Amino acid sequence: MAMVGVQPHWPGPPRPLVESIRLQLEKEVVPQPRQSRNGRSNNRGARSSRSKRAAILETATELFGREGYEHSKWADVAAAVGIGSTALYHYFESKLHCLYEIMAEALEEEVERFDRITRERDDFAEALEAVLQAAFDLSEREVLRNRLLVSEQVLVGVHRTSAREEEARQLARARTRDLEFKWAAFLTRGMEQGAIPEAEPRLLARAILGLYNSVFHWYRPRAGLPLADVADFYVPRCLAVAGLALRSGDGAVSPASGGKRRASRSRVAKR
Repeated sequence: MAMVGVQPHWPGPPRPLVESIRLQLEKEVVPQPRQSRNGRSNNRGARSSRSKRAAILETATELFGREGYEHSKWADVAAAVGIGSTALYHYFESKLHCLYEIMAEALEEEVERFDRITRERDDFAEALEAVLQAAFDLSEREVLRNRLLVSEQVLVGVHRTSAREEEARQLARARTRDLEFKWAAFLTRGMEQGAIPEAEPRLLARAILGLYNSVFHWYRPRAGLPLADVADFYVPRCLAVAGLALRSGDGAVSPASGGKRRASRSRVAKR
């Protein structure tokens, strides 16, 4: 996904946030490992390591997403998780390495969701709207993660000398390109079906994704504006960028501008 943005600053005292994250993690129920006949846990070390790594990623997403990557302290992640600062390096080589892993994980989920939705629907217009609606059906953590992806996407293009950082960066970069390619291929399908006007598919994909990504430059959870209301405004306009009719609040249809389009029975349902 072509998510390029500038580094925002989200003010606010970090310590209360770190403490709230730590308390939230303590409330979560951690499943106990199965016991062997001799009373010893099976794979306890491996499970504990995976659980701790997941906690670090979750905490880092919360801190980076709320305060901004540059304004977040690596030591605060350790404090919120409840480990020493040096213990972080058992899981991640650096703060940047952790950021790349967050990006790669998010993009993998995006690709899987996109594949599932577009595979389940034969009608192009219906599939496109479903993809866009799903893109706004996000938890608070996913919103923060998207804010982070948009603001720090430029770092994916910077080569790293550290082997682990570079491996994670390359993975995030490859998944970004994979998602963009899938979008372009999907839009090509719509053009071939005559559902949308013919256009350069990769540019069209970037135009739609750019409009969507712009939301996360300014949207903040708990700021009083429901994400569903944002979706009601942005989804029809993303559809219009693709070349589908833009529906107004009263149900009237305004023809989308663009190139020539063959007649199609596809119709975007009003939500």
